[in-house]
Amino acid sequence: MRGLVQRVRRAEVRSRTSADEPFELAGAIGPGLCVFVGVTHDDTPDHADRLAAKLWGLRILDDINGVMNRSLSDAAAARQSAEVLVVSQFTLYGDARKGRRPSWIGAARPEHAESLVDRVVAQLREAGATVETGVFQTEMEVDLTNDGPVTLLLEI
Repeated sequence: MRGLVQRVRRAEVRSRTSADEPFELAGAIGPGLCVFVGVTHDDTPDHADRLAAKLWGLRILDDINGVMNRSLSDAAAARQSAEVLVVSQFTLYGDARKGRRPSWIGAARPEHAESLVDRVVAQLREAGATVETGVFQTEMEVDLTNDGPVTLLLEI
């Protein structure tokens, strides 16, 4: 399981199910983390739990001195914003090592991936985060302001 994490000042995702429909707002957050989640074939609920725990404890939020020393957990404990936007992203398992067209063979089928992305969201909410999401298997537009910039790739 992969999570591409960006610390953001704000982020929103809009989705639509067909090209003749307008995009509609699916989720939006203020300061926090925007996380693109990719699932591969052998990922399990344990992988989803571990990714959620890693996100909850990842110390990439600024403390009062402007040092990346706080986590979502710390923010929630201090009754401050602990917002997360989770967007499913099968292209995190794209392989472009050969040729010019990426292969998507490493990405899990939607019937396997959706429940694991949902589990990451549920675990974060259970921990105390405010979580917004995209809409699985739709075309999405993500608009965000990266803070820092801070971008990390997590692999579980």
